[in-house]
Amino acid sequence: MEYADLSDFLRKRREALQPEDVGMPRGRRRRTPGLRREEVAALASMSADYYSRLEGGRGPQPSVDMLGAIARALRLTLEERDHLFLLAGHGTPPRTTRACHVDPGMLRILDRLHDTPAMLLNRCGEVLAQTPAHVAFAGELTNFQGMERSEVYRWFVHPETRTLYAEPELTTHSKLLVSMLRTTATIDGPKSYSASLVKALQKLSPEFVEIWDAHEVVVAHSQTKRFKHPVVGDLELYCELIDNRDGQQTLIVFTAEPGSESAEKLQLLSVLGSQAMNSGQGFDRELI
Repeated sequence: MEYADLSDFLRKRREALQPEDVGMPRGRRRRTPGLRREEVAALASMSADYYSRLEGGRGPQPSVDMLGAIARALRLTLEERDHLFLLAGHGTPPRTTRACHVDPGMLRILDRLHDTPAMLLNRCGEVLAQTPAHVAFAGELTNFQGMERSEVYRWFVHPETRTLYAEPELTTHSKLLVSMLRTTATIDGPKSYSASLVKALQKLSPEFVEIWDAHEVVVAHSQTKRFKHPVVGDLELYCELIDNRDGQQTLIVFTAEPGSESAEKLQLLSVLGSQAMNSGQGFDRELI
């Protein structure tokens, strides 16, 4: 480890961030340039003491997972993340098409949507980040492991995960997920991670096989979707998709018609999401 350089890099990246950059209120008596150490620690889901020791050049070598969490908390670019790993004595993580490192620009948008259900997906359908309101809407989706990180895998292998969707949406969403995975696997090739997802699902889900064999390449993505939430009941939401510049990650935002019953229910969910955030169950997780 390059303790002195690591300490200097962490400090300067922390001081370069403002509370507004990460969706935090500034407060009236703030004198610290940039974020406080405890704020970075909270964003990275680690103890303030651990982060303080690390930035002070006194801590043990951080794990790959810890570094990934710090990279997200500090909104590092991919190049800055690689530099962080090298300073901490690790090799740079492989840059796979799964794109598990969150695009900092997309994360800044999420920071400003804390009261709106929104999530960030990579091309394999893995949720990389959620707003607190989306956690209240759909549950925590960033803490799965292995292939279960992919929504496509969970949808077909664990059908009980479909309960949020109203009955008319089920067939369309199944076809949409298969179409998305087909496109990704075709682009990435037969030796890719997305291709291994296809092979696993072909063995585990007859429903997946039936839809896959129909070979529907493009499935229309309906703008309005209907849901059955366990707390607030029926919801009719608009679904907007925004791709980042290289097309590796997609931001999905759910909104409701102003003044509608669904809008009132979303407002209630945003309150529930804020309560979860205050209890330490935010949307930042240790992904790299």
